[in-house]
Amino acid sequence: MINNFFLKLWYKIFNIKKYQNLKEKKRTATKVKYYNSHIYKQIINFEKKIEKKKELSFLHSGQLGDLIYSLATIKELSHTHKCKLFVQVNKPMPPTYTDTEKKYLISSRAGNLILPLLKSQNFLDTVSIYNGEEIDINLDLFREVPINLSFYSTRWFAHLVGVNINVENTFLTAEPHSLIKNKIVIHRSPRYRNAYINYKFLNNVENLLCIGLKSEFDDLKKEITNLQFHDCKDFLEMAQIIAASKFYIGNMSFQYILSEGLKIPRLLEASPDFPVVFPVGTKAFDAYHQNHFEKFFNKLNQS
Repeated sequence: MINNFFLKLWYKIFNIKKYQNLKEKKRTATKVKYYNSHIYKQIINFEKKIEKKKELSFLHSGQLGDLIYSLATIKELSHTHKCKLFVQVNKPMPPTYTDTEKKYLISSRAGNLILPLLKSQNFLDTVSIYNGEEIDINLDLFREVPINLSFYSTRWFAHLVGVNINVENTFLTAEPHSLIKNKIVIHRSPRYRNAYINYKFLNNVENLLCIGLKSEFDDLKKEITNLQFHDCKDFLEMAQIIAASKFYIGNMSFQYILSEGLKIPRLLEASPDFPVVFPVGTKAFDAYHQNHFEKFFNKLNQS
């Protein structure tokens, strides 16, 4: 051990590349040890349950967008299984999530807001708030797998259970809103913004509707003076408004993920710092630069 210590110290001083290689090998060995002792047995157990059971129970504690993305995997399994979803509320936000001030992954309030939307999905047999029920597949495991999660988010969950999903297909349904129709729906979260993009060019555009928090609307209205606001009663109504919209525009947020799940025409303000989601399908655009952002907006608005 002493020799190893002095060897690493020697490399650190005289051969930094060799030192970095040793550190990387140690990190990899630690990950493999953790994976073999904590992760792989659960992956095997998931597979056995999928093979043997006709009814599967799923647990997810959020965040809300992650929960929606997991529906693609559950929907695929629903073709061969009866699927029950349990939503865990008030699970503390992991300390690694430093870019948010939220206390919980899904609060009790957020859980109550999303239940109507989840219960309206015909591929879910039942949806409930988790109260200690026996669970077959704990989808929260995606946070514990030692891999880089910066790939298309729906696939996080598909890899847990070993199913192949077509990411061009819808994984969410909602009846179009009966009163609020054909709006250009906008939402801009404080997180994952692109500092190179602004929305000032929309000041001459009519029919713009913001859905989300009132504080987010007030902030966006500083750039778009003719913007309107609707306070949705729950996330089912939010999805219905998006489903009835002309198209959706915004940065990465729960609202954008609803538009992605519904596969309605959409434009994403792409994040240069966290490119974990991107539009997949027809009439689906993302942009990193202002001129492209405006060009794609005009293309959707003229169609």
